[in-house]
Amino acid sequence: MRTIKGPAIFLAQFAGGTAPFNEFGSICAWAAGLGYKGVQVPTGVGAMIDLEQAATSKTYADEIAGIARANGVEITELSTHLQGHLVAAHPVYDTMLDGFAPASVHGNPKARQEWAVQQLLWAAKASQNLGLTEHATFSGALAWPFLYPFPQRPAGLVEEAFDELARRWTPILNAFDEAGVDVCYEIHPGEDLHDGVTYEMFLKRVNNHPRANLLYDPSHFVLQQLDYLDYIDIYHERIRMFHVKDAEFNPSGRQGVYGGYQSWINRAGRFRSLGDGQVDFASIFSKMAQYDFAGWAVLEWECALKHPEDGAREGAEFIKNHIIRVTERAFDDFAAAGTDQAANRRMLGLS
Repeated sequence: MRTIKGPAIFLAQFAGGTAPFNEFGSICAWAAGLGYKGVQVPTGVGAMIDLEQAATSKTYADEIAGIARANGVEITELSTHLQGHLVAAHPVYDTMLDGFAPASVHGNPKARQEWAVQQLLWAAKASQNLGLTEHATFSGALAWPFLYPFPQRPAGLVEEAFDELARRWTPILNAFDEAGVDVCYEIHPGEDLHDGVTYEMFLKRVNNHPRANLLYDPSHFVLQQLDYLDYIDIYHERIRMFHVKDAEFNPSGRQGVYGGYQSWINRAGRFRSLGDGQVDFASIFSKMAQYDFAGWAVLEWECALKHPEDGAREGAEFIKNHIIRVTERAFDDFAAAGTDQAANRRMLGLS
């Protein structure tokens, strides 16, 4: 067994226009000052990393990694959540999704999708140049508008959506395979890969591709009322990344899973800072240790109530206190009898 690495922090929700959040070195120093040992880097934020340059220049990648180390942390993974979502996007969302991409491709879904694919291909090479072995992303969604089966879905609609999703992702998965990097899909509402069944539908269509793996985030399962502990038992061999994020679900006679179109603060299901929600992290960290999870425990902060800097400060200590330093021996080793095969056969009455 291996001890989980961490704590680390996903920088997407903290990067901004004011110091220390507006520059990679200073935000790394801020994270280290809170007790984090690693940072997960969003590639859609220019102030954090130049993705194309990291993909095409090993020298630049080494410089970025060096900046992180000089400021007390290491880069754990890169993220292309927004770009990954654009690999497969239903046209009903075209206007909203333009905000995920540069102005040069706004109003042009074909160009936007091609831009997104290029981003993923660069992310594979950039991860390789940085010496990383996992990458975080979203799958995108073609079938999401048809999630609820009313009006009745025509036969073959969902199957065609997943066939197309696989066609779009297979070349990207192959590129990551060549780079020696696992693609870790965050299972997330709004994506076609939003639970175990949909992940299996996709995995079958990409022929169980060895790079089509999982980012585990229990908060999204609380909001869906999915058993997030059983999920680890089922999919632990494919879980290669871990977002430590809390959530709560408080249904009433007025609303439930779908949230009634309310703001985050007024939904039955909402994200919370670590320790303020309902997720059983003691059991999660125990299962991660049991199944020899080799990756990082990464804080993702998305709380409807608490200030992000307070959530980050408290989160570092929370993760540190939940990481289990795994044992190197069994607790009952002291009572071992040191028998051999002959002794075992005598004990069984076989000699």
